[in-house]
Amino acid sequence: MEHLVTAARLADLLAGGGGHVVVLDVRWRLGGPPGHATYLTGHVPGAVFVDLETELASHGEPTDGRHPLPSLADLQDAVRRWGVRAGSPTSTVVAYDDNGGLAAARAWWLLRWAGLGDVRLLDGGLAAWTAAGGGLATDDVVPVPGDVVLTSGGLPVLDLDDVEAFAAAGTLLDARAGERFRGETEPVDPKAGHVPGAVSAPTIDNLAPDGTFLPPEALRARFDALGVGDGSPVAAYCGSGVTAAHEVLALALAGHEAALYPGSWSQWSNLDKPVATGD
Repeated sequence: MEHLVTAARLADLLAGGGGHVVVLDVRWRLGGPPGHATYLTGHVPGAVFVDLETELASHGEPTDGRHPLPSLADLQDAVRRWGVRAGSPTSTVVAYDDNGGLAAARAWWLLRWAGLGDVRLLDGGLAAWTAAGGGLATDDVVPVPGDVVLTSGGLPVLDLDDVEAFAAAGTLLDARAGERFRGETEPVDPKAGHVPGAVSAPTIDNLAPDGTFLPPEALRARFDALGVGDGSPVAAYCGSGVTAAHEVLALALAGHEAALYPGSWSQWSNLDKPVATGD
């Protein structure tokens, strides 16, 4: 199963070399600037803007976490708006952003979780597209609505009640920056530190300097060093379940199937749960 696509291959797909292709622009950063305004300054031609806050997440109480998973019905409405269809040929979906795939991986994970088989991340994102000579468009794309039917359960999820036991029995990776894991700083959530038993594995270390993923063998060596073994259970969390999806993708490239804890630290730190600090 292909999880990544190069800029050159995406250009071929868009030129008619791969059936029906839906490209998703998932530019988002915590605290802004607004992704849609950035999208309108230039995007991959034909790409549909995806709002992470409203389409790739739901919102509730702080104890639910900052970006809980959307309901399947709401996600299906969004995916149909993007033009994803179930007919022949089924859609190939490619997601990208301008920040190493850290936001776009959330779309990759959700669509794989929701049963779509051909979902890929543009390796290197928008920078790779322009570096390969790809042009940019400034229109606000509104595609013909699709008719896809989603189902949940395509990827494993770690529930809140299972986190502590999982950390004791498997490898629970914390995808946040090391200083947040250690509890030296916490810019967003009410408590600083990490889930007891978790291992620090900053998402940014999955990437080469140009923003593309490290080769699979390098990723495998990285996760081996963090204690991830063949056949052993592994899961990932971050601040709110966004960049942890990137970690799950990196693990998949390395040959490991990992669960995602969607509530992540934003949920854990709002509850009466144990907190560890330091290395």
